[in-house]
Amino acid sequence: MEQINWTEFEKVDIRVGTILEVFDFPEAKNPSYKIKADFGQFGILNSSAQITKNYTKEALKGRQILGVINFPKKQIGKFMSEFLVTGFADIEGNIVLATVERDAPNGSKLI
Repeated sequence: MEQINWTEFEKVDIRVGTILEVFDFPEAKNPSYKIKADFGQFGILNSSAQITKNYTKEALKGRQILGVINFPKKQIGKFMSEFLVTGFADIEGNIVLATVERDAPNGSKLI
């Protein structure tokens, strides 16, 4: 494993956002949702996430997640992803979302 220093870690801007809306994304190569999340002072941002195995659209709405908001935008088909949804692979390789234990203000930075 490559080690990084604190300054390098600080460059990755991981923030709390609340999922506002979730849509099917049938054009994606792998089963995915389109997600719209509120990151407070950083605005409402869109992303796609391959989380259809562990989450329904209804279960995601209102949930707080951790997102990397300072990557360049990424074109996925006709959709523009504005942040990276974070998570971990479960034993079957399906993504489990990284989230907060208690509600935190939208836009709060992971420290």
